[in-house]
Amino acid sequence: MDLKMNIKDDAAEIIKKHVKDGQVVLLALNDGSTKYSKQGGTCTIGANFEFVVLDKKDPDYDIKIENNAGLDLYTAKAETGFLEDNLVVNARNATLSLSDDSGIIDGAVGVVNFKPSEITEKDMQEGKTC
Repeated sequence: MDLKMNIKDDAAEIIKKHVKDGQVVLLALNDGSTKYSKQGGTCTIGANFEFVVLDKKDPDYDIKIENNAGLDLYTAKAETGFLEDNLVVNARNATLSLSDDSGIIDGAVGVVNFKPSEITEKDMQEGKTC
């Protein structure tokens, strides 16, 4: 699968504030279905995304996303089911949005610097629900 993402200048600036040289960025679901998500609940499945900044590649996220911001950016197979062609990341009032040919996918995409101890089993069980 060939994924390409156009990251608008303002959005790239927001994301790059979180990324140090050599770090990897993931486009991950933030709906309780991934190891990086603190949210949960059936109403959020496939509707919430986040950019996750890691010190090294995650082998589960092996689909490269070409982008114009020069990020080492990847996603996983599970995420691709919610993505169509012509991915665009925009910023308005310091809030990131993700859209594609189908329209806006997520109007409030977060950027997190992931630390392995951040998400606990308790977070997953007590995650935000609808």
